[in-house]
Amino acid sequence: MEQKKLGMKAARRRSNIAVHIVLAILAAVWVFPVLWVVMTSFRGERGSYVSTFFPQTLTIDNYTRLFTDTTILNFPQMFTNTLIISIFSCILSAFFVLSAAYCLSRLRFKMRRPFMNMAMILGLFPGFMSMIAVYFILKAVGLTEGSLIRLALILCYSGGAALGFQIAKGFFDTTPFAIDEAAMIDGCTRWQVFTRITLPLSKPLIVYTVLTAFMGPWVDFIFAKVICRANADQYTVAIGLWRMLEKEYIDSWYTSFAAGAVLISIPIALLFLKLQKYYVDGMSGAVKG
Repeated sequence: MEQKKLGMKAARRRSNIAVHIVLAILAAVWVFPVLWVVMTSFRGERGSYVSTFFPQTLTIDNYTRLFTDTTILNFPQMFTNTLIISIFSCILSAFFVLSAAYCLSRLRFKMRRPFMNMAMILGLFPGFMSMIAVYFILKAVGLTEGSLIRLALILCYSGGAALGFQIAKGFFDTTPFAIDEAAMIDGCTRWQVFTRITLPLSKPLIVYTVLTAFMGPWVDFIFAKVICRANADQYTVAIGLWRMLEKEYIDSWYTSFAAGAVLISIPIALLFLKLQKYYVDGMSGAVKG
């Protein structure tokens, strides 16, 4: 019996070692591209083709150039445009998603189930299939020129956000209906129940919704390129980074491209770190049935 227990412990130990080795390999595969981009952003050698993996010289000129050399690519303007678009799109998208999910979870009305089925079917098609039609609609109402391009992109990113209600609805379905009923008996309206009771109990969901709503516009290239076209003063960082890899710029801007890739990851990381506290608090303090 003792021999059998020792054999089981040894087998379990070998299994744990194998699992940790696999996880370490996967972690290295995931970290390797990130580490390479960071090292390239500090590389002093120009060009996209070098003979060594590690930089021969280190410099911060690649970062300073992004904010000082604005003759060809105005990175500060692109960064500002993207930040404005992402913030407003995030606010609107999160509101639309949470509101639609709450209504479909708590209210009962005609065409409710057909609407959810239709939304599910529409979600199977990628959004860029409609980008040409969306562009001509925006052009017809005069939103494809000048500073109105920002408004056009905000409408594109947030207009159809409510179709992605499925995850939020599933989360709201786990909140006991008795909580809503007790609040309404005490005199709360549906809006008060939603804002003062349901949302405070849904912090993990809000964190997830805000992060996804912010990251979409922040990294999108297709819609931004189609709508911005040649309006360079309205470019987003995705378009700017893409232009740095064009054949006329890649030799001199490649290392700055890596620096820009590092910089655009900072707002997402800061947002996640800021919201992580609320995510953990929500997971530990929410009342669920």
